Amino acid sequence: MNGPERPRRIVITVCPRERGIVRLPVERGQAPRRLDAEAVATALQASIAARGLDARVTLRRACAGGCLLPGPNVSVVMYPLTPDGEKPDHVAVGWKSYVGSLETLAALADVVDDNISAIGERRGRRRADPSRPR
Repeated sequence: MNGPERPRRIVITVCPRERGIVRLPVERGQAPRRLDAEAVATALQASIAARGLDARVTLRRACAGGCLLPGPNVSVVMYPLTPDGEKPDHVAVGWKSYVGSLETLAALADVVDDNISAIGERRGRRRADPSRPR
């Protein structure tokens, strides 16, 4: 496809039924914490709000897939941004799974930050990390 991509909205899903615990910082530079599914959902919602992305990024508590893998499990789905006054389109145009892999992230907030470019927004209020590959 030539030309600029159509702006998107993101839905981040956290499975509230997963019993697993992950240990990682919520934001880069913070100390690692033990996070269950509810703590992951709460921290991601706070990251979305802190970056001013509430209008384009939604968090929901539902099945994220990977029920047999260690949780908490998180998935991200991208949809076209709906013009004002039109009904939202529910056909995914992109997705990313963090099922069984949250512990590989440098920080939980990377779930938000790594997907911000898909919605056509700048990278929130987070300071740039020169050691992070682009």
